[in-house]
Amino acid sequence: MGATTGIVGATVVTLGLLTLPTLLRRGYDKGLACGTICASGTLGQIIPPSLILILLADILNESVGTLFAAAMIPGLMLAGIYVVYILGLGVFRPDLVPAMAQEERDLVSRRQLFGKIVRVVLPPIALVGAVLGSIIAGVAAPTEAASMGALGAIFVTGLGGRMSWAVLRDTTYATTRITAMMMFILICAQAFSLAFRGLQGERLVQDFFAFVPGGTSGAIWFLMFIIFILGFFIEWIEISYIAVPLFLPVFIAAGVDMVWLATLICVNLQTSFLTPPFGWALFFLRGVAPPEVTTGDIYRGIIPFVCMQVIALVLCFMFPQLALWLPKAIGW
Repeated sequence: MGATTGIVGATVVTLGLLTLPTLLRRGYDKGLACGTICASGTLGQIIPPSLILILLADILNESVGTLFAAAMIPGLMLAGIYVVYILGLGVFRPDLVPAMAQEERDLVSRRQLFGKIVRVVLPPIALVGAVLGSIIAGVAAPTEAASMGALGAIFVTGLGGRMSWAVLRDTTYATTRITAMMMFILICAQAFSLAFRGLQGERLVQDFFAFVPGGTSGAIWFLMFIIFILGFFIEWIEISYIAVPLFLPVFIAAGVDMVWLATLICVNLQTSFLTPPFGWALFFLRGVAPPEVTTGDIYRGIIPFVCMQVIALVLCFMFPQLALWLPKAIGW
């Protein structure tokens, strides 16, 4: 769903409405159920087509297709870490994730289950593959691929029998509002950047980094720490357009690979959707959660997933080829 929509709100709200009541009814731990929904809903911001990657491509002057390819393995790795964690709980703490009764599983045959997978899962996967494949392979620019994705989404919605004028109108209005908001923030961020540069702010930042221990690695981890803290209080768009450009000249002068740096930033920004008080995913789920789920349950549930995101960040830092192998393999 994240790769199809790229929007955290839509994914979290949909999963919250469809899966959370079922998970609670089956006896799953409230915190675990809420944390899983919130964390998995944010994967759309690292697994392409990601809005964060598109903005970072503009800020870092890199190809969108290159950043999409670079984020594929880290994004799937992060999803895999979530899966391993939940499977581990199923083995060692089955009281938190009770298994479905065998009698209930026997109600649906393997053939029926396979048929549902073909009808429900394959069309979105084909849509995602067509959009991302055309960008990564260099067949289409992101704008052209997005238009094909929009056309394909209309076609898939029509096949599902849910296409109507109201759906098309609401989708168009929502897209226009999001685009206008991002452009307004971009304009304001540019005005801030011009004032900052005019007052020699970039020189001040560069001089400040001279006091950060650890050389280039220390500077990268200092940036990661700043982004993590800012994620508690402001959203990722402001962080991307205001905080990242402040440190960019330092890393350009140090010869840091911008594709690798963009991947680290994108993985780090995953935490901004889960950390209170500003985590968007928390509020989206709070709005659709049943009354028995408290805000404390949601906050408690996201703590392990924030830790896992930090682990993924450390792995991407220690093994840069996680981000750099695929772009090189396909010739970018």
